[in-house]
Amino acid sequence: MNYHDENLKLIALFKPCRVTDVRDGMDWMGYHSFGSLSPEYRPLIPAHCVGIARTARYIPYEGPSPLLRGDEYTQWASDYYRDVCSVRHWVQDVKPGDFICIDVSDVNAGLLGSNNSIPPMKKGAVGYLLNGGGIRDTDEVILQKIPIWSKFISQGMDQARLRYLEKDVPIAIGGVAIYPGDVVIADNDGVIVVPRKIAFDVAKYAWQEMNNDKLGRQELYKMMGWELDDTVIPVEPI
Repeated sequence: MNYHDENLKLIALFKPCRVTDVRDGMDWMGYHSFGSLSPEYRPLIPAHCVGIARTARYIPYEGPSPLLRGDEYTQWASDYYRDVCSVRHWVQDVKPGDFICIDVSDVNAGLLGSNNSIPPMKKGAVGYLLNGGGIRDTDEVILQKIPIWSKFISQGMDQARLRYLEKDVPIAIGGVAIYPGDVVIADNDGVIVVPRKIAFDVAKYAWQEMNNDKLGRQELYKMMGWELDDTVIPVEPI
């Protein structure tokens, strides 16, 4: 199985699973203390996303900030975004199924907003994860239904706050190491990262616990006289 086909297989395997099911699967493989991001990382909108980690790293701008105002600042800010901090450095590489994971060094700056978060989705990205801030224009982002998990929301632009460093490298967000190619699962319970080397085994036990839960709740639904829904119907093996 080539890398692309393996990505598709992994996404399909984890797609039915809740974050909690995947947490169970990680426990079954002995990874009790790894994978789950800090609970500070919350979704901007209710969403369930499964994808393959594509990573980038930004670091704090060392300064000094320019002594420019008005139109001169407008030109400097445009040049800064294009040359120093643009997301174009990694957007060009986005493939369908990518979960964009960006280390912004916990800087309070809105790397993503209502405009530049759209093109990666057009290319097939499934969601975003950023440490620190990294997201602004949230009213529009919510309206556009762009799934983003972050630690907090930022107001400021990138200029004189962040600069791009590198892409497709190991990063750390929320106390978890994220390598390019890892599987990322996120929903309202937070975010969990599955190392690629154990992903198929984790999926096996995540499915086991997911279907056990469905069967158990199905009996409780019947006891309560509730109509069965999709959450209590076991998933057939892929």
